[in-house]
Amino acid sequence: MEQSRTERAWRARQSNLRTLWLVADQTSASINIAAKPDEVMAVIADFEHYPDWVDSMKSTEVLTSASGRAKTVRMVLDHTLVKDDYVLAYDWKLHAVSWRLIEGSLLKAMDGSYALKPNGAGTTVTYTLIMDINMPMIRMFKRKAEKTIIDSALKGLKKRVEG
Repeated sequence: MEQSRTERAWRARQSNLRTLWLVADQTSASINIAAKPDEVMAVIADFEHYPDWVDSMKSTEVLTSASGRAKTVRMVLDHTLVKDDYVLAYDWKLHAVSWRLIEGSLLKAMDGSYALKPNGAGTTVTYTLIMDINMPMIRMFKRKAEKTIIDSALKGLKKRVEG
């Protein structure tokens, strides 16, 4: 049965509202790094050294890889507001990487991305994160946890890349 024009328009509005809700429920920040995108991406892809530059990251273990890039990674996060042992699945593009949670104890979402944009001789890195946990948490605290995770990671990335 074919949908009427009115029904299609209503569904489109509902989809747009859902998209706006999802976008509004994420935290994002950017930083400029004095290095080319490939140099920045090399540090992002080097999971073995995450505990060296991500303050709340206690350990990492690449579980699977393909074409020289990690596909799944186990991480142990010890942040003041969130502590968990979880596994992320990664999707790599030329100047971007995204991930989604596939296993966690406390976390029920830890989905995010790094997007790299050439900026003169440097790179603008945007980190986006959607986090959710398996227990009640005031939204303000969830946002604070996302913001501190992002800010710490971006500052650590900049310091690691620039030396």
